[in-house]
Formats: sequence, structure tokens, C-alpha cells
Amino acid sequence: MTIRAILVDDEKLAIQGLELRLANHPDVEIVDTCMNGREAIRSIKTNKPDLVFLDIQMPGFDGFSVVSGLMEVEPPLFVFVTAYSDHAIRAFEAQATDYLMKPVEEARLADTLDRVRQRLAEKKGVEEAGRLMEALTEHAPDAAEEMADSDGPAANRFEKLINIKDRGQIFRVDVDTIERIDAAGDYMCIYTGDNTLILRETMKDLERRLDPRRFQRIHRSTIVNLDLVKQVKPHTNGECFLVLDSGAQVKVSRSYRDVVARFVH
Repeated sequence: MTIRAILVDDEKLAIQGLELRLANHPDVEIVDTCMNGREAIRSIKTNKPDLVFLDIQMPGFDGFSVVSGLMEVEPPLFVFVTAYSDHAIRAFEAQATDYLMKPVEEARLADTLDRVRQRLAEKKGVEEAGRLMEALTEHAPDAAEEMADSDGPAANRFEKLINIKDRGQIFRVDVDTIERIDAAGDYMCIYTGDNTLILRETMKDLERRLDPRRFQRIHRSTIVNLDLVKQVKPHTNGECFLVLDSGAQVKVSRSYRDVVARFVH
């Protein structure tokens, strides 16, 4: 699989240095280079690359503005490249695939490209699964329904790691370790059994990123990881409590009881 890439940096020497290092990776094809953010947006919309190496500090239109300017199109993967480590938190908040410091080290670049290849393979798997589902829905609806209920490739579209900025640090949280999530307005309390982190995101947006076969809402403001439920305790008025691996108990409201019952009984 060829990775079509665009390099964006206002320093010509920085682009040339990255070109030299990428020459050691024959599956990477550089389709364009850009010297500023506005040029980058036009090129990304025209060339539709798989990957963009994006400098952050550029005059007029910085790297984060480039990402914001592509909201109406399907964005490529972004790897931020900069000389300033204090931009790391914003880079991960922008869901960057990785963050490279200048001058880019060859070993670090190789690790980044491995991560990019994995992301692209997952994306391709999801697209192929979608095309297969469309064909099955048209010609064999029973088979399509059966496939929808199975653990197919489409599961790859859900997050496996979530970057959380909390207390001035970035925590890379494996979703398998998330026990439950409680909403507090536009903030989410993420419980991992031994830690509690605060994420600024709405419940609705977070639900889209998590596999619904494992993470289910059991209350208007609570999501639980059903793989970490070890006991169900009936309660009054048709409600019940779930006992989690950590020993925590969370209430299942009546309106969500039937949803959870499909997974835990």
C-alpha cells in the first residue's frame, strides 16, 4: 500500500530534510510540498493525501488552523512536526497521529510511519466492510443482518487509545482499562479502576468513539464497560445496580435496563 503524503513547512531546509528521511521508506510517495497553511489546505483538498506532515508555527496560518480549515472534508492523518515541545498537548487534542520534534530522528520517524500504516490499514478495512455491507444489504439482506451482529472489521473504526489532557499532562488511555464514564456537563470523568481523569468532551461525542458492543449507557449521564461488569444486583422500581471489577456500584435506570440486559445476561 502506497502512502500518499504532503509535507508542509515554511522552512525549505526542513522540508528537504524530511524528504531525505522519507526516501528510506519506499511505500511513502510525496505528492506535494507546501510552504504555508493556506497553500496546504488547497493542496490537501486537491490531492486528497493519506498523510500530512504539518509544521505548527507558520506565519499567518499555523498548523492548527490548517486542521480547522478541513472540517468540511474527510481529513487525512496528521503528523505534527515542530521545534517546540510545548505544542504537544494541543497536537494530541487535535487527534494527531503523532508529534515529531525537529530535527526529526530516523528511528522516531520509523515508529511514526508504523503507526500510520496501522491506522490506514484499519481505515481500509472499515471501508471494505462498508462496501461489502452495502452489497449484502441489496442482494442478501439476511446475510447482512447476520454480519452486522458479528465482530467484523467495522469494529476497527472505534478508538483503542484515547488521549486525555488532565492537570497539564497527556494521558494515553487504553479503552480496555476504562471501567465507567460519568458526565458532568461538557466534562467526562473517566474511571480506569486505579485512576480518574477529566476529559472535556460531550457524552454524545465520546459515545461515537467507543464500541457500543462493550460500552453502553446505563443512565442519562453514565457509560459502563460491560466487559468489566461482574455482578447485577436488582433494586426497587425496576432499577438495578451493576457491580464493576473495582467494586464500584452504578445504578441502571429503568429506561436503559433492557439495553444492558442484552449484554450482561
